[in-house]
Amino acid sequence: MSDTMKAVDIKGGKGPRSALHIASVPRPALASSQALVRIKAFGLNRMDLLQREGMYPVPPGASQILGVEFSGVIDELGASGGGKEGFAKGDEVFGLAYGGAYAEYIAVSTHMLVRKPKELSWEQCAGIPETWITATQAMYLISKFTPGKSILWHAAASSVSIAGIQLSLADKASAVYATARQDEKCEFVVKELGATAAFNTTKEDWAEEVLKATGGKGVDIIIDFIGAPYFADNLKALARDGVCVNLGAMGGTKLPEGVDVSAFVRKRITYVGSSLRSRDEEYQGKLRDQLVEHALPRFKDGRFKLLIDKVLPWEKIQEAHQLLEENKTKGKVICTIS
Repeated sequence: MSDTMKAVDIKGGKGPRSALHIASVPRPALASSQALVRIKAFGLNRMDLLQREGMYPVPPGASQILGVEFSGVIDELGASGGGKEGFAKGDEVFGLAYGGAYAEYIAVSTHMLVRKPKELSWEQCAGIPETWITATQAMYLISKFTPGKSILWHAAASSVSIAGIQLSLADKASAVYATARQDEKCEFVVKELGATAAFNTTKEDWAEEVLKATGGKGVDIIIDFIGAPYFADNLKALARDGVCVNLGAMGGTKLPEGVDVSAFVRKRITYVGSSLRSRDEEYQGKLRDQLVEHALPRFKDGRFKLLIDKVLPWEKIQEAHQLLEENKTKGKVICTIS
């Protein structure tokens, strides 16, 4: 086998989407607990845009190549073999990595691989790991969701919220709310996914609507990707002892002057930030196990929808990044490697 491979590279190390191109790079070396996977498809995530612009530091030791989720076939195993899962060469898998998925091959810990079910396509599997594991982490590990709690997901048509809304409903939330910036997206999460209600943040006072919908009590958990613009309204919309999990700052990081933080004490609110990529392998491995036990059976029988907005060949990587930048997608953008 050649010691080089093709991968998506960034001219000058960082830049706009026009800097993306496919280049020849060294094939990754294999550590003893890793598998070398020949990639069939990979999923795109918002962090890829930030990393491309030089605004997302890669974890120490991770590949500088973009991309953290993929599906493919095991080509080679490290000295430790197939790990606790007993993987073998030729196994069809999907998984989560610290980087390196926009490439023909990836070296990844066997702890982070999941066997590809025959019921699912390569494209569907490539869009599961980052999305569903992030939603699982935010809901269960960070916000301590339990059945009977109410929950609100911002950026309703983002892949993480699409996963989270379905998880919330399956695990018997008392109510599942969502927000989006387009009527069509609000309608989609109510009609297609079964959310209790969704509010258009460009047209209505969504926090006020949440208070109305909950009889003035507010919502127990909010999962937020927007950041500063929603900070004050998150405090307003949360119930007593409520938790807001902040996973991103798509709307910016600087709070406007005059934001009232009295709700922290008045309502005993917890506001917590989290990320997945900076977590150690053991932590990510536990989440992978939870995904396999909890969600995989529901993927197989179709109870959970795996929504893909667009599939493109990886030669069209610039177009794929443009789709994410335009914020119009409902579900994943996936690239395939022929």
